Amino acid sequence: MTSVVTRIFSSFFHGFLRGLVRAWLLVVPLVVALTLIRLGQLAYFWPAGYQVPPHDIGTVVFQGFRFDLKVSAIAGVLLLLVLPWVSGKANGRIAGGLAFVYVMLSLVNLHYFGFYKTPIDSLVFGLVEDDTAAVLETIWRDFPVVWTLLLALGLSAATVFLHRRLLARLNPDTLLQTRHWAIKAVVAVVVFFALVFAGKGTLREMALQRQHLTVTTSQFLNDMVPNGVIALKYAWDSRGLSQNLQNPLAGLKSMGFDNALAAAEVLGLPHGSEAEVKAALTAHDPLPAGAPKKNLVFFLMESFSAEPMLYQAPKFDVLGRLAPTLDHACHFSNFDSAQPGTHPSLEAILFSSPITPLTLGDAGRKPIPWAIPKVVRDAGYQTLFVTSARSGWRDLNRVLKVQGFDEVVDANTLKEAYPEATLGIWGVWDSYVFQYLSKRLAAQPVDKPIFVFVLTSTNHPPYDLPADYQRVPRDMALWGGETNSDTLRLNLDSYHYAADLLGAFVQEVQQGPLRASTLVAATGDHNVRSFGIYAEAQRRYLLRQVPFLIWGEGLACGAQQALPASHRDMFNTLLPLAGITGPYVNSGRNLLRAVGAPPSPVDAPRAMFFTGEARNAQGMWQLGNPASFVCSSAQKSTADCRFNALDDQQERARYGLLDWNVRNALKK
Repeated sequence: MTSVVTRIFSSFFHGFLRGLVRAWLLVVPLVVALTLIRLGQLAYFWPAGYQVPPHDIGTVVFQGFRFDLKVSAIAGVLLLLVLPWVSGKANGRIAGGLAFVYVMLSLVNLHYFGFYKTPIDSLVFGLVEDDTAAVLETIWRDFPVVWTLLLALGLSAATVFLHRRLLARLNPDTLLQTRHWAIKAVVAVVVFFALVFAGKGTLREMALQRQHLTVTTSQFLNDMVPNGVIALKYAWDSRGLSQNLQNPLAGLKSMGFDNALAAAEVLGLPHGSEAEVKAALTAHDPLPAGAPKKNLVFFLMESFSAEPMLYQAPKFDVLGRLAPTLDHACHFSNFDSAQPGTHPSLEAILFSSPITPLTLGDAGRKPIPWAIPKVVRDAGYQTLFVTSARSGWRDLNRVLKVQGFDEVVDANTLKEAYPEATLGIWGVWDSYVFQYLSKRLAAQPVDKPIFVFVLTSTNHPPYDLPADYQRVPRDMALWGGETNSDTLRLNLDSYHYAADLLGAFVQEVQQGPLRASTLVAATGDHNVRSFGIYAEAQRRYLLRQVPFLIWGEGLACGAQQALPASHRDMFNTLLPLAGITGPYVNSGRNLLRAVGAPPSPVDAPRAMFFTGEARNAQGMWQLGNPASFVCSSAQKSTADCRFNALDDQQERARYGLLDWNVRNALKK
């Protein structure tokens, strides 16, 4: 009996040792492959003329190596359940499959950074939440899919080859066969814990976490640290937090506050109870008696970036008929989007929510009390959503009507109204939206004000345009931005197409019978990938910038047009201007008012990006992370440029309260 137990134990022990050696001999080539991809990513996206200290590059490569080792070692630990017992052939197949997954994820991360200027984040799940066929077609047309797959297969094959060579050289079945059992035991313990600590990423400190991705003052370099596996893991974590509304304090806690009262106190809001805080978030100054209600037409323009407007000139026309309207507009030129994607920005604007996706589940099936269309409809307006895209995208046709829009007009509606319209990847050409709007506004009853929210789609990859569109010649020497993108010229054409249509519509309103009773406003949903990586500190502020424009008769634009602002400020500005009252959230400030001296915490001129970043007149940073601050300003001044702890605290409080407002109201 004893000999049987001994043989079983010996067999198990030898199998465990075999599995440990196999695991480590898989970890090593995986780390090599992921590191090579990171170095390639650095070289591929390195901006011309960009200079950083060599020490920073070394720091990024080393920190990236630590994350590569972490994810590879974790896989090794998990595979200990099977590696000790499978055949050599099965071991090779496991190595090949894991290598392809890891390599492919990191190559996807590379292309994702090129598109969104960030490693993989929660927007990646749009592949299944958007029109999947349209997304895949765009990827096929806009990215080197075949070459990426071939590279992934090649790197995976090289990883497996290295794994096999290491196995042949250090054969786990014979390496320790003649050694004493005590030596084998020591080796097993050391190798096992080495694998465990490699998965932790450190010996003494806390395990490598998201905050350890920030290792330099250059966000461009920091974005090179995560491999595709760890980036996807953190994206999944963020998505889980956004989808679970059961804990109303989740966002506040992440911003460093124990409760809503503490955050409200930082902002100088009433904070005697949660009810007081809730009331303060939707309290507004009364409008002047007899203030007329004006029509409000709001455009969320696809990829309407701010940077091309900086170079507008007769020989570099990117605005078309929009250019002459700017002299009569309130143009907020130092303005950021709320999110890096269309649907997240749409939700941030309509629902004052840093949580996204918010309305794909149960939350979208019941009215959100402070939703902008609901507030406006309750104020006596007819509400209309118009888009050149298909409204089935992200369930907009269902969600928008629940949230206060009387009617949703989309690509299918426009195709029915205009049979000659062609349905493309994302919908019909934007020109049909503007044709429809002109007729619809002309037929609107005088005694019924209307709110129209317009979402365009043509200025979107792959940047197709109607066959009859006349491309505008441009002197590309006047483009002051980066020129690395091979779609830059195509993107400038589609940008001009959309901006020109908007300009024609604005001119029509300004010259027609609705000029005194109608406000027109426009912004972009996000910046666009073709215009640069924005690695240089002095250009970093442009990363999220989109214009915000308001046209209306007799506007007093005030002194805030060049101050930092963002999407959160738009409807706090537009609704009072249109004569609309209601329980909309004070997500930002009224940009037409004078800035106090000193400004109050809730009216301070700052911008917020709802993924957890903020920007003031000196620079930008990740909330709660002083080490992430980078001096970057449209004012080109470096005076007093340093991290401001008070600004950070107030922005964390604002973000936390907006998050709490959503979770507290919508939790089941």
